[in-house]
Amino acid sequence: MSVADIEAASTATSRAQKLSIRGLNKSFGAVHVVKDLSIDVEPGEFLVLLGPSGCGKTTGLRMIAGLEVADSGQIVLGDSDVTSVLPKYRDVAMVFQSYALYPHKTVADNIGFPLKVRGLPIEQRAAAVREAAAQVHMDDYLDRYPRQLSGGQRQRVALARAIVRRPSVFLMDEPLSNLDAKLRGYMRAELKHMQHELGVTTVYVTHDQVEAMTLAHRVAIMDEGVLQQIGTPRDVYDRPANLFVAGFMGSPSMNFIRGSVENGRFESHGVSLPLVDAAPGGDVVMGFRPEDAQVVDPGAGLFDAKVFTAELTGDVTLVTVALGDTSLAVKMPKEYEVDYDSAVAVTLPLPQAFLFDARSGQRLPARFAEVAR
Repeated sequence: MSVADIEAASTATSRAQKLSIRGLNKSFGAVHVVKDLSIDVEPGEFLVLLGPSGCGKTTGLRMIAGLEVADSGQIVLGDSDVTSVLPKYRDVAMVFQSYALYPHKTVADNIGFPLKVRGLPIEQRAAAVREAAAQVHMDDYLDRYPRQLSGGQRQRVALARAIVRRPSVFLMDEPLSNLDAKLRGYMRAELKHMQHELGVTTVYVTHDQVEAMTLAHRVAIMDEGVLQQIGTPRDVYDRPANLFVAGFMGSPSMNFIRGSVENGRFESHGVSLPLVDAAPGGDVVMGFRPEDAQVVDPGAGLFDAKVFTAELTGDVTLVTVALGDTSLAVKMPKEYEVDYDSAVAVTLPLPQAFLFDARSGQRLPARFAEVAR
């Protein structure tokens, strides 16, 4: 990185503002969509709001933008309370899932529209448009119209329109969801690099946990309007706070085996595993990641099972086994082959497994003891 690049990154970061969301609530009729949402987004941070459809993440984003009015709570940008400020007076730029480009305007006019509204002189506007277009590699398309662009190019124009404003905060609502898988992967890398270079505080909404893991400095996971956990991608993946987070993060998701704690051991489907710092007796759920387990010969693992399917996905063979009525996924090397209905066993390092309370869903402090084999 050159001295000029370092100075530019430093300047961009210095312009970044802290965003504080405090106790936000929003209801539509009888439906309480966002419940006491509180998050601090640090200057220059890339925060991803992650969760399934209907969890309240987009409504939360729209309240930050001022497109929805909060029923209660506070939104602070830098030192300013913007909770009741009109959207056009908030120093934020939003990128929509649908791109929201003007079909009758050229790429240059679309990018420059926010500056035209501000009344900037044509010369300044043109220079800013060229600079923003170059940052998203669209400077050769300034005379084209949206109908003449691919989906990826349209999304780049939408990003450039946000960049040209030089806002304190970027807000992005599933901006890559309309792209095909290959282009989505490419645009993820472009977007992450661009945000790093610009240093702008960014809040990004998605239901795609791969996007969240690859883009975010921190991930805020929501379900039914409630913030479930916030942390780095590694934190929420390796130390999920509850069953929802554990099951939502990962592809395939975490395996769960329902059982109970009896006499300091986890008991389920004939499985009996020792615990350290055992939880009180009661219904619990054991959880482990597919990549932490292995399929081995019958009798050589922690429990026996039967092969349901084996699928070569390219880099791994995904083996699904049946343990009673429970299906479990195990990632094996791509060379692994096994017949359907084969008797097998499953093993894993038990300290990497989790124990959750079956009623509350919360992760328990109890740990599994390693079993000598």
